[in-house]
Amino acid sequence: MRWDDITLAILAGFGCVTLLLAQLNDLLGKLPEIIRAWRRVRRELDSGDGTSGGSPSGPDDVG
Repeated sequence: MRWDDITLAILAGFGCVTLLLAQLNDLLGKLPEIIRAWRRVRRELDSGDGTSGGSPSGPDDVG
């Protein structure tokens, strides 16, 4: 194994680590939104009839 191969392996390793950290940062940034959405789903499922007691939202919202 020559120094060129070792250098390329180290650069590739650091590139993979950088990519992994960027993906982890993106996931952790979206985590609060995912948790809020999951809680909304659970509230909808627990209510039984699909009404959450809040104001309706969506394209058929009148006002």
